[in-house]
Amino acid sequence: MKERLSSRLRLGLGIFGLAVFFGSWQAAVRLGWLPGNMVPAPLDLGPAWLAEVRGGFWQQAIQDSLGHYCLGLLIGSTLGTGVGLLCGMNRILDSLLEGVVRLLRPVPGLAWVPFAILWFGLSTAGATFVIAISVFWINFYAAYGAVRGVDPEFFELAAAFGHGGFMARLLKVVLPASMPGILAGLRTGLGQGWMSVVAAELFGVPGIGARMMQASSLLATDVVVVYMLTMALLYAITDFLFGFVRGYLLKWQP
Repeated sequence: MKERLSSRLRLGLGIFGLAVFFGSWQAAVRLGWLPGNMVPAPLDLGPAWLAEVRGGFWQQAIQDSLGHYCLGLLIGSTLGTGVGLLCGMNRILDSLLEGVVRLLRPVPGLAWVPFAILWFGLSTAGATFVIAISVFWINFYAAYGAVRGVDPEFFELAAAFGHGGFMARLLKVVLPASMPGILAGLRTGLGQGWMSVVAAELFGVPGIGARMMQASSLLATDVVVVYMLTMALLYAITDFLFGFVRGYLLKWQP
């Protein structure tokens, strides 16, 4: 049986891996292995970031994108999880929506951008819509799969104790048994939401994605990388905070 690494060792290895990554990147640019005019060196990102901060662009972009992200994540996760739970529990509803799911699931979030512009204009609502669509399917399939994976004997046991109704089965059996799978979907959705921010802001809605597009049009690759790393940092923070929520909800697990 493999021994589990301690949290300190994992943290140390993670920091070491990042140091090797950025060190290799810096060396590759300085040695000319990567074109310096196209790929900025890590040590050149500090001045670019300070310029964005002093101009107020960095703070404003984060504030704008967080608004789109949080609202889109909330709507997409809630609807996706809810519909997934219902389809997993109700065979009739599952069969009724099966064709619709197979039709719409392969459509990427980016494909909805033209409709977001037509329906909502260049507004926060349009960006929120694109993010919500991208997050919806991840949570739908996570919840659906988790419900369908519940042992049927649990339902029989619940019915024997007088919990055979729909709400009773949902609260007493389905949610507790499928919670690990649902939370896994929610955690994946956190990352997918940030990946969709750029697509959601491509059409001019203010935020990190829009700022990246402006910088790329000016060939300011250092600014583009600054916002790429900013998104990575924001995802790391949200994922870290979600870990506490997951730990609390699954504290009953050994």
